[in-house]
Amino acid sequence: MIAITRQKITVYLYSINSNEIQLAVLSTPFTSSPAERRSQAHLLAASLPHALWRGDAMGSHRSSGRPTGYATLDKELPGGGWPPSVLTELLWRQQGGGEFRLLAPTLRTLSAAGETIVLLAPPHQVFAPALAQIGIDIKHLLLIQTEKPADRLWAVEQVLKSASFGALLCWLPQARPDHLRRLQLAAGNSEGMVFVFRPAAVQLESSPAPLRLLCQAAPAGQISVEIIKRRGPAAAAPIMVAPQLPLVIAHALKRQAVSQQVDDVAPSFNILPPYVVDRSLSAAIAA
Repeated sequence: MIAITRQKITVYLYSINSNEIQLAVLSTPFTSSPAERRSQAHLLAASLPHALWRGDAMGSHRSSGRPTGYATLDKELPGGGWPPSVLTELLWRQQGGGEFRLLAPTLRTLSAAGETIVLLAPPHQVFAPALAQIGIDIKHLLLIQTEKPADRLWAVEQVLKSASFGALLCWLPQARPDHLRRLQLAAGNSEGMVFVFRPAAVQLESSPAPLRLLCQAAPAGQISVEIIKRRGPAAAAPIMVAPQLPLVIAHALKRQAVSQQVDDVAPSFNILPPYVVDRSLSAAIAA
């Protein structure tokens, strides 16, 4: 809110969270110099660090982020990792492109600490042995399946109200922006991390999530992560991360690489079917 009088301009900035309302006031006389106005603006920004940040600087959250397990990605995320108490949108170009592998370091740490990991409406059957192979203790997994989109939203809200989880992974391909706003407000009451998986086709839609990542599978088991929204300046380029692969996939890629090396080293011969006559060879013999 801005109030203008004959002597000064007063700016009232509110930061409304689920449990608190913060107020910052900037009062600038018309006669003040540009340097004085800049100094007061910096004081205003410092008074609400989680609600206001400069466009060329990285923002922050109420709580520090959880490390992602990838140093290059942590450097690009506000708070140095996955933010708690807010929605984190992970947009994928194809389902099953590596959702669990990307989050494996974080989920591994949570399960080792005995915290509950909630999987809500995954599109494919969850293969427990593969999760165990990447270090996730499946004893701390809670799987919730729903049939209708409305039931999914209700289930997400109930989990957020419980506030007794370490991470919530939910697949909401049909969620609308107003649905996400409601979930974003509910997430403020929890201390866990909330990951919402949606298709890449919605990347141009508005979203209240403060962090949105566009992910896709890359060669050699890597994952390309592009930050399309964060509290900070625009990201320069996608980040390549190399998550741990389940043993079955790792062995398959290794065999494929060895086979490719053999094909590159072995000489190539033009082998023709037995019923084909090589005219050039016949001409050479006849000569």
